[in-house]
Amino acid sequence: MRYSKEHKQVTHERLVEAASQQFRAHGGDGISIADLMDELQLTHGGFYRHFASKDALYAEALAFSFAQKIASMQEVAKAEERPAQLKKVIDYYLSLEHCANQASGCPVAALSAEIARQPAIVRAAFDKGLRGYMVQIAPLLPGATETERQHNALALFSGMAGALCVARAVADPILQAEILEAARALYTQVYCS
Repeated sequence: MRYSKEHKQVTHERLVEAASQQFRAHGGDGISIADLMDELQLTHGGFYRHFASKDALYAEALAFSFAQKIASMQEVAKAEERPAQLKKVIDYYLSLEHCANQASGCPVAALSAEIARQPAIVRAAFDKGLRGYMVQIAPLLPGATETERQHNALALFSGMAGALCVARAVADPILQAEILEAARALYTQVYCS
């Protein structure tokens, strides 16, 4: 049976969105193409009409994940005056809600430990997504030059992603909340004062 281009595009988008959640929740090795296709009620063979490989899907899913989180951060910050925008982004990123929702959360916090072992196509998508974050965050940060603001953005974002990773790793919910609160307080003091 032949499907329309629109049907193929909708199916492609469903695959990317589902894969972005599955990769963030389980990592690259934690999902199989067969399981993903089964979850979407699609045939395993149909996958290759959309992607040349699992790595190609991973790269596109990363791009989707980064775009999704950039949009979320923009939404959080948009109603605020400029000085308060960065604080809103920090509070959002280091929230208990974000911590609890790895599958829909930041791909840096969810996947950075494994990305270094992935093929070049996946790592390039990660790099591009991280640069997109920096473009959004750098203007909100203090610094005399664009280069200084970008360096501050890299330091802030790396620290926030690390704090989120550690908070997700601990079993004690009180300790988890303390980690997030300590990071929020530090980054707010350093970058928002």
